[in-house]
Amino acid sequence: MSALRNRGIRPAMLVGCLFLLALVVSGCSSSKAQGFTFKADVFLKALNPTSPGVTGVLYLTILISVVAQLIGVALGVLAALGKMARILPLRIIANTYIWFFRGTPLLVQLVFFYYGFGAAHLWGWDDVTLFGFLIPGVIVAAMAILGVNEGAYMAEIIRAGILAVDPGQTEAAKSLGMTYRQNMTRIVLPQAARVIIPPLGNEFNNMLKTTSLIFVLGVVETYNHYVILQGQNFRPFEAYAACALWFLLMTTIWGFVQGAIERRFARGTATGSSAARGPGLRSRLFGSRPQAETGIDALGGH
Repeated sequence: MSALRNRGIRPAMLVGCLFLLALVVSGCSSSKAQGFTFKADVFLKALNPTSPGVTGVLYLTILISVVAQLIGVALGVLAALGKMARILPLRIIANTYIWFFRGTPLLVQLVFFYYGFGAAHLWGWDDVTLFGFLIPGVIVAAMAILGVNEGAYMAEIIRAGILAVDPGQTEAAKSLGMTYRQNMTRIVLPQAARVIIPPLGNEFNNMLKTTSLIFVLGVVETYNHYVILQGQNFRPFEAYAACALWFLLMTTIWGFVQGAIERRFARGTATGSSAARGPGLRSRLFGSRPQAETGIDALGGH
């Protein structure tokens, strides 16, 4: 076990991978699997970005993810400040918002706020024209609901980042005559960003994958595109394999972008020094620990 840890490999993860491999081998060797023939041409056609609809749904997935994440960050900042406010009604509103959206499944929220509100005539998701582009109401609903849900999670992340800033910074800002708004925008939030950026990147990674849930609204994004495709060619394995690879490609590319952003914000800190540059690509993709953090050193031993 110690040899595996010294190489940065988690024994539990290794056991899980071996178990998954055994399941795959067992399934492929069963009598039911003998009649299956993998069609590479169908798979490559489904994976080809020039195939009808593929590029469009990928753009739509990224667009919905970006807009929803921006909404989530904005609401998260407001909710975090409201939760730390001295005014009781603001704290109640913020806590209720976080309690509801963190305590109910996102899939339920999607159908409730889209179909439920529509049936009760409480809110109609009309088409929106922005900069000459017509955005269907169902896409507006998907962005809004995903963003509001994300805001509840971002609120706790942002609140933790704000609390990580030395309180002396706030006292110094007050002594200089800064207002609360100036203190937050010029002193606290810029420093909190270094703490917020890593989990924010992870949240966006999750947002890219969470867009697959909006198929319940009838939005033809990446996942729903391949659901329709496998219903047309009756080749679910090839279609869903192509879908999985596209999501894997998007999240992997974002992993590189996130690493560059984290290094940019870590300049001038311990994690930005040459001695500790943070997790590498293997750690980001597979969750393995850097060798410097394994063994006795990771426990603070001698």
